[in-house]
Amino acid sequence: MNIPQTSYPRVVIIGGGFGGVALAKKLAKQEMQVVLLDKHNYHTFQPLLYQVSTGGLEPDSIAYPIRKILSKYPNFYFRLANVETVDAAENTIHTDIGPLKYNYLVLATGSSTNFFGNKEIEANSMIMKTVPEALNLRSLILENFEEALLTDSIDRQDALMNFVIVGAGPTGVELAGALAEIKRGILPKDYPDLDTRRAQINIVQSGDMILKGMSSQASKKAEDYLEELGVNIWKNTRVTGYDGDLVTTNTDLNFNTETLIWAAGVKGETVKGIDAKDCITFSNRFKVNNFNKVEGYDTIFAIGDVACMTSEAYPHGHPMVAQVAIQQGKHLGENLVNFIEANKSMKPFTYKDKGTMATVGRNKAVVDMPKYKFQGMFAWFVWMFVHLFFLIGFRNRVVVFTNWVYNYIRFDREARLIIRPYKKQRAALLRELDNKPKDIEMS
Repeated sequence: MNIPQTSYPRVVIIGGGFGGVALAKKLAKQEMQVVLLDKHNYHTFQPLLYQVSTGGLEPDSIAYPIRKILSKYPNFYFRLANVETVDAAENTIHTDIGPLKYNYLVLATGSSTNFFGNKEIEANSMIMKTVPEALNLRSLILENFEEALLTDSIDRQDALMNFVIVGAGPTGVELAGALAEIKRGILPKDYPDLDTRRAQINIVQSGDMILKGMSSQASKKAEDYLEELGVNIWKNTRVTGYDGDLVTTNTDLNFNTETLIWAAGVKGETVKGIDAKDCITFSNRFKVNNFNKVEGYDTIFAIGDVACMTSEAYPHGHPMVAQVAIQQGKHLGENLVNFIEANKSMKPFTYKDKGTMATVGRNKAVVDMPKYKFQGMFAWFVWMFVHLFFLIGFRNRVVVFTNWVYNYIRFDREARLIIRPYKKQRAALLRELDNKPKDIEMS
């Protein structure tokens, strides 16, 4: 990897998400060598990916070069790499660009989409965890309307303009609200020769409430907002299959659609080489102690979505959200500095819940804070301020704010661009599924 030899202890961080960047910032100023590895050369502000997929923002406004974030620190090194396995006995990681030894290893690999073993849905649905995936979804949405113009079949048109979102957490709710606003304010202008009133936005939730992690007030208000926007909400309904045309559920409800968007769950993005017994099966996260040290290992730590730190308050681990990753990254950085440089004992991590929020659309948001809960326009302004504050880079903040102001005044979304067609890729994936043995069908 051409990482120079040094007398400083080497800390290797795998993952350039919220936790990895927060940790690197804490360590890069100290007398230690910090090496950050990621398969992308940019940090993604994931909470705004849904706006990229619905044409509200361009991807470069929510992404920021990792090298630029830490360019001021002489002992920091970044390498673009895929980590293949960890050899804990040799304190070595193996990647597609070669091996690297470490003194301390931090796993900040985040999470990936959890399909709960359903291979059919995995092969045919759309997901939105990365910038390329958000761009794929944007292309598919726009291509569907372009294709709907070219068919005389009403059933075919309805399937192309029918969107099914599985999962009513913040991602699903925010995406449904954005699609509903596109239907009301943009589609009639872009497609005057198409009856876009028949477009349907459906959100399917297996439980009895949306935004399950938030208060009942927030859930009820968000549901009211979505219904006001014309979104169909189906609760106590579990999607069991999707073959690319038909969505089946555990009830009599079925959907004919060309677009199923899966936002129903995530799992830890673990790394090979760490003993499987140290993972929690249902969420695929590494068990860590109160110092974020992976159980059974002295020099390996995990933070963020991939780490499961249980406590009386969080018996199943902390929520898989950005604030946990940021706080754990900063805390572990302080602990490593104190332990390596001053030989001080580490302090246990305590999560400070600063609240949860979700936006449903124009002037519509819900905010749950530890002491206050509010909804409506004020909550919408709070949501915007918080997201602007946590964006990395002054330019990104200016660009995002300018886009939001423009979109608000004009009731428009300028980034409705098909940069790269997606249909061919999707068709190839379906053919690949058809050619696979039958044992990959849904479990």
